[in-house]
Amino acid sequence: MPRQTEPNANNALRDILRRMLPGCEIHSETSRILRDYPGKRPDVLITASDRAPVVIEAEYEPAPQAEEDAAARLAQPISGQSRRVEAAIALKYPDEIAAAYDLHAAISGARLSYSVLYADGPRFPASGWLTGSVSDIADLTRLVSIPQKEVDDAAQTLEFGIGRAAGVMRDMTETAPVDLANIAQLLGMENVPQTRRMACAIIANALIFQDRIADLHPGVKRVRPTCASNDPQGATLDAWREILDVNYYPVFIIGIDILDNMGPYNAAQILRLLAHTASEVNAAGAANSRDLVGLIFQRLISDRKYLATFYTLPASAALLARLAVAKLKGVDWADPRAIGRLRAADFACGTGTLLAAVYDQFASRHERAGGDAANLHIAMMEDALYGCDVMPSAVHITGATLSGMQPRIGYSNSRLYTLAYGRQDDGDVKIGSLELLRSGAAMTLFNTSDPAMRTGSAGEETAAQIVADIPDDGFDIVIMNPPFTSNTKHRDADGNVQNAAFAAFGASIGDQDDMAARLIRLARGSYYHGHAGLGSAFASIAHKKVKPGGVIAFVLPFTAVNGSSWAKFRELIATEYTDVTIVSIAANDTDMSFSSDTGMAECLIIARKLEGDEKPSMRARFVSAARRPFDLAQSHILTNGVLAADGARTLEGGPFGGVIAQAGDDRAAEILDAPTDGYRTGWGAARIHDASVAQTAYSLSSGGLWLPATPRALDLPIARLSDIGQRGLDSQMIVSPAHNGPFTRALYSPTATYPCLWSHDAKQETRIVCEPDISLEVRIGMEDKWHEVWQTASRVHISRGFRFTAQPLSVAFTERESIGGRAWPNVKFSDARFDYAFTVWCNSTLGLLLYWWHSSRPQVGRGDITIHSAETLPTLDLRALTDAQLAA
Repeated sequence: MPRQTEPNANNALRDILRRMLPGCEIHSETSRILRDYPGKRPDVLITASDRAPVVIEAEYEPAPQAEEDAAARLAQPISGQSRRVEAAIALKYPDEIAAAYDLHAAISGARLSYSVLYADGPRFPASGWLTGSVSDIADLTRLVSIPQKEVDDAAQTLEFGIGRAAGVMRDMTETAPVDLANIAQLLGMENVPQTRRMACAIIANALIFQDRIADLHPGVKRVRPTCASNDPQGATLDAWREILDVNYYPVFIIGIDILDNMGPYNAAQILRLLAHTASEVNAAGAANSRDLVGLIFQRLISDRKYLATFYTLPASAALLARLAVAKLKGVDWADPRAIGRLRAADFACGTGTLLAAVYDQFASRHERAGGDAANLHIAMMEDALYGCDVMPSAVHITGATLSGMQPRIGYSNSRLYTLAYGRQDDGDVKIGSLELLRSGAAMTLFNTSDPAMRTGSAGEETAAQIVADIPDDGFDIVIMNPPFTSNTKHRDADGNVQNAAFAAFGASIGDQDDMAARLIRLARGSYYHGHAGLGSAFASIAHKKVKPGGVIAFVLPFTAVNGSSWAKFRELIATEYTDVTIVSIAANDTDMSFSSDTGMAECLIIARKLEGDEKPSMRARFVSAARRPFDLAQSHILTNGVLAADGARTLEGGPFGGVIAQAGDDRAAEILDAPTDGYRTGWGAARIHDASVAQTAYSLSSGGLWLPATPRALDLPIARLSDIGQRGLDSQMIVSPAHNGPFTRALYSPTATYPCLWSHDAKQETRIVCEPDISLEVRIGMEDKWHEVWQTASRVHISRGFRFTAQPLSVAFTERESIGGRAWPNVKFSDARFDYAFTVWCNSTLGLLLYWWHSSRPQVGRGDITIHSAETLPTLDLRALTDAQLAA
């Protein structure tokens, strides 16, 4: 048959994309569509009311002009559109498509090559070409059409306007009544400057939504006339209450309560100022970005230090949600009723980023199957999506985020709950979602989820509160970025903070103690560990709530992979779950986290709960991403690489590296299949730039020296440190009065009776032999206790925190027996010859490799081991050495 022309292929591509992108207008080979060049015809043009236009320029391979043509379309205005082209896709059709009789079938089944060019950014990928199906092209088109510059500009405008309004509220409070104390109570905050900013943010968000709803519902008044009236407060309250008849309850009810607590003069000033801000944001066209206000709210949360509520970056949320949804089994994505029966929950929902990402995945899969995502919205809002938080303002923005997924469609109720937290009116204390450790229900702070049950403002009782039914084994997906705070009393003890995990909202020390005690009671028998922090408690909740066959998906601190306090959690994953994926970032810079502002390494853990007679695989896929995805397109390509990776290389299989997921010519990630049965000591196969190093380290820890480019492993005697020696005491047992430590610290003297190597000192650590740095003195009243502690003194000291980029020593040697302090706990051997051999081994390349493999790696270039994990450090079995070898 005759060769199919490129215009024919472009028209077929248009038809396919129309089925996959409902709500978009898609044209192909159409002239008079580029405003400045009406004679030019883009191959394919995709437009939507709330997105930037995207152009696809396609050619048959080798497609020498595709990228040049795509670049020429960037920044071009489109007829009938207010936005310009921000991204263009260069596409290469396989040459065999030209010979196809059915172009639609050929393109639908083809492996396509493509790249993305941005008006204000670099080419993606940096070199080479991405490959995927036409479905991937549809997904990518949707992702790159988000007008990012407009979102960034609108965020700056919104934050500036909120700051100005909060300043006006501060100044007016001195001359006119504003019930900040009551507003703070509504928001779950203290009466602090953040209260003013948060209140103004909620009002601004409601005003932005008001104009969007007015576009859809003719009876709703717009912002400009209500705020320009003689009574802006009354007119706005009337308009918002009318909106409640449509619904949008989570978006507007807290705003109504805030305005009710302002005098008319104050409310008028604030509303007129924020109305201008809302108009600017809406005029910029970025108000439909669900991440816009969420990002602003995250910056305004006052208690981030104690709630540890870090904003999950949108690209990270998309990565986690897509990997989680991909593990669901047996869902008919073409059937909206089947999707509506799914249940997804985030019990620390924050600003709703993760729930929105799950919703987006449900909608995307439904559209790929030929459905219309609008048909899912009522079921998503009323039944499918559960969100809980202790901050009413966070639940507000979660409601706004999810409502904005389909703003044209109302709904009757939602499953978004502000849970009781802190001292209650009856004198008891509540601890938010952590109550779910023992219960299938939780008391809400006030009812914003079921309007039919609400009898008044949020401060009222009776039906203003409801008991939220959150059943055990009831959810298909539980997805969370839980608080990381550790409930540790001896840290951060200043500023009225005794239990950091419960110090939010101005809780008194007594309240903090009672809440901490309640957590301990509720967490008995769970996988919670105090040193692991609240994240391990939320992981226990997730395990209770997810149904057999359901999926858990977490953003957790990297210590969850190999920190000793997370051992019970790792045992849970290894023994109760299958199809486990663990994603970390191997980048040797500050971008090791999936959240904003954490400053530490994080990981994603996704797994499916065993059902029926399933047995745990006791294995996981460890994905070490080369870098954090910086936008949704990169996240999509990384996920594609993880899901499509062919075959598997194992940790035990020898130093041959892992499976590489490519993004063009760039390495997006390296994937390694590794056992999880070593959950007590940790999983070392994460955050690895080169998997062959991990394979060599694993072999060495198992008694085999197997180096790259060698055919097999050489036997080497390896044992745990506890098998050949005894570790010393934690520093608290030496000097802390709370732990009956018999010593106090003093300046070092060469004639000290009780010398101690306490801290790191880079200057003296250039040699293996180090001098003690402090003297210990027996505490008064401890004359009978000192000898027990001094018996642990030795000449060998192991580093608890090691910087591979700066420190030369993992083990230090002192000529005199010395106590090991905070940084250098003791190692004591029964055979004095072991002192020398162990010290030399640990500071050799192989010894340092084993230290690295065994340590947690929470920060760039750093490995940490605890006093307890030191016992399981793999090391040369000195008992197997001959006398001559020991002497050498």
